[in-house]
Amino acid sequence: MEFNSFAEFIAMGKHGFYVWLSYGITAVIVAVNVVQPILRRRRLMKEQAQHLRREKHNAPST
Repeated sequence: MEFNSFAEFIAMGKHGFYVWLSYGITAVIVAVNVVQPILRRRRLMKEQAQHLRREKHNAPST
């Protein structure tokens, strides 16, 4: 497919809205799938550190 101008490329033969919307939605979904596990891991590590500190603080002294 050839386009004579950048405006024609963006318009995608009057289907540009749907084409670019699908690319945008796909990019958002991919970004969420990348960022979400990173955030979950950070939260888990923080919770585990708090749990270990609590255990250490409440451990009986000998």
